[in-house]
Amino acid sequence: MNRYRDWMEQAWRDLEKARLDVRHGYPEWVCFTAQQAAGKAVKALLMYQGHDVWGHGITALLRALPSPPIPEGVLERARVLDSYYIPTRYPDGFPAGKPADYYSQAMAEEAVRAAEAIMRFCQDSIAREG
Repeated sequence: MNRYRDWMEQAWRDLEKARLDVRHGYPEWVCFTAQQAAGKAVKALLMYQGHDVWGHGITALLRALPSPPIPEGVLERARVLDSYYIPTRYPDGFPAGKPADYYSQAMAEEAVRAAEAIMRFCQDSIAREG
C-alpha cells in the first residue's frame, strides 16, 4: 500500500501549524516545523514514485529523486530548511542562550515560504506524473 497521500496531507497540516506559530511568536518552531513539512512532502513524492524513504535531510531526499529535474531554487530552499533541523530545538546548538534567541520573525516567514515552494514542487510533480 502506497501511503504517499497520507504523507502529503500531513505535510500541509504541519505547514499550517508553522503558520500558527508565526502568528504566535515561536520562530524557532516555525523553522523546524517548516523543515519537517517540506521533508514529508518530498518523502510523499518519493513514495509516489515507488521508492523506500529514509532520512530527514530534504536536500539529500531531493537529490535521490530520479525525476523530475530539481530546480536550483528548490534545492536552495531545501538547504536553508535543512540548516534548521537540529539547532532550532536544542540550546547546545549555540555557544550561549536558547534557540528562541537566534531565530526571528523574518526567518520564520522565509522558512514557511521555502517549505511551501518545495511542497508545491512535490505536489505538482505528483500531478504531472498521475
